[in-house]
Amino acid sequence: VVGVFHVHSTWSDGTAEIADMAEKCRKMGFKYMGLSDHSKAAAYAGGLTEDRLRKQMREVDELNNGWKDFRILKGLECDILPDGSMDMTSEILGKLDFVIGSVHSRFDMSEKEMTDRICKALTNKHLDILGHPTGRLLLSREPYKVDLERVLQEAKRARKVIELNANPHRLDLDWVHVKRAHDLGVMISIGPDAHSTQGIEDIVYGVATARRGWLSAGDILNTRTADEALEWLNHD
Repeated sequence: VVGVFHVHSTWSDGTAEIADMAEKCRKMGFKYMGLSDHSKAAAYAGGLTEDRLRKQMREVDELNNGWKDFRILKGLECDILPDGSMDMTSEILGKLDFVIGSVHSRFDMSEKEMTDRICKALTNKHLDILGHPTGRLLLSREPYKVDLERVLQEAKRARKVIELNANPHRLDLDWVHVKRAHDLGVMISIGPDAHSTQGIEDIVYGVATARRGWLSAGDILNTRTADEALEWLNHD
């Protein structure tokens, strides 16, 4: 793994500044960090408005000017709203390097409603990566009802990336569905969903799950350089 996607900072519900998260990634040998704080619907997590996101992007530009061997990618963990639309304007989403779309609300939907919701989001040209696809929290929250086979098929059709969330409370996708994604040829991104500098180290759990699901380096988005990963995401 050359870089990490899915990292939070004090701009939303993370505990460390962007610069500190980036330095931790650099010290671990990564070449880039995909910053992805929450969007405004996640008010409980200090989600970003469009204006705050623009300010954050300016801070990222300033930080990137200080490195030659490392890069912060401008991203967002954008809520997938109950109707399947995204929580930010197309205009601002189009300025980002990548967008993770995640469900953080209305976990009580029927399987068909939730599956329709996620599949609609996967048709959005600005969504690049589907975050923690089943919403499960190990030992504390069951996955929401969703037809994962349909979701994986739609991801394949729309050429979207599915996250293997490496946070040990999630491990979502699990290795069985990682194997299915592999069989379908769906690209996977291993993301630590880090809310602290120490949380970045959780990437190891994702790598272990990926191996268990028979993934090789070519199946994983963040084994690529930043430019290669962005080229893959920005296909037409």
